[in-house]
Amino acid sequence: MKKNTAYLLILTILLSALASGCGKAPGASSEKGGNREILNVSYDPTREFYAKYNELFCAYWAEEHGESVTVTQSHGGSGSQARSVIEGNEADVVTLALAHDITAIEEAGLIDAGWMEEFDCSSSPYTSTIVFLVRKGNEKNIRDWDDLVKEGVEVITPNPKTSGGACWNFLAAWAYWQEQYGGNEEEIRNAMKMLYQNVLVLDTGARGATNTFVGNGQGDVLIAWENEAYLAMEEYPGQYEIVTPSISILAQPSVAVVDSHVEEHGTAELAKAYLEYLYSDEAQRLAGEHYYRPSNEEILQEFSEQFDLHMNLVTIEDFGGWNAAYETYFNDGAVFDQIYAE
Repeated sequence: MKKNTAYLLILTILLSALASGCGKAPGASSEKGGNREILNVSYDPTREFYAKYNELFCAYWAEEHGESVTVTQSHGGSGSQARSVIEGNEADVVTLALAHDITAIEEAGLIDAGWMEEFDCSSSPYTSTIVFLVRKGNEKNIRDWDDLVKEGVEVITPNPKTSGGACWNFLAAWAYWQEQYGGNEEEIRNAMKMLYQNVLVLDTGARGATNTFVGNGQGDVLIAWENEAYLAMEEYPGQYEIVTPSISILAQPSVAVVDSHVEEHGTAELAKAYLEYLYSDEAQRLAGEHYYRPSNEEILQEFSEQFDLHMNLVTIEDFGGWNAAYETYFNDGAVFDQIYAE
């Protein structure tokens, strides 16, 4: 009799736990609290921005729908993050460093075709560019890309095989030497080889590279996202300087709903609203406050004293788009692998 009573007590506890929402599917609503959850898989330097944006969006959603929302963040190198989703990380949305990483998830069958047209500005709600971060005083007198190939200059940049930011870095440097050498590929490749010979540490992601340069004190110059450089300046006032090269690139991080996951989770409407709200005036100003360039031109002008809006910027279209750029520069055995092997 005692055994039966104990058995019934355990069964009652288990059934009670299940009824309270334990073991509910990701993204599902809890009947008791009405809370819903979504997962944003993002790249390294967006941590601080999305921490604040999630608060903004959750307040907006609660006011509009009377429903509480929890947004979980995941960060890492953009290429690594894309692979994690392909391999089973059940993201509801992805906010990655470059469109090619999202296209890889699309090609894996998880995102519907046409995702780039789903939101404004080719699903790029904010932009950035590539700059140099140097230590106060700029002892090595680094002013442009050609200073990075000088003997004795130690460069920090992440690995293009795992980091989206590193791909932008590579292409910005290539664009500079393409102009310097009139498109002579042998000369360009030699300059790029000299650049990577000077790379002291090749981290897997942009935030890792920043930690190497800022946290560990290694290197003379960090090739960095503009927003990441500003964050370092903010966190360590008076210790660093930003150098704007004569040529850089318009970096366009991309966002998308992971269609197969939101269908399973029942979060399609919520996930779409989460990305749409990035284009609201409040979110655009928040992006500017976190040193991303708002896609809304009027709001971008509000930050004209913060950003150099007259930089000479090439675009990914100058390289034929991301598919062509990957085939030429970043696929296995392509130009980056050839240069780095040398």
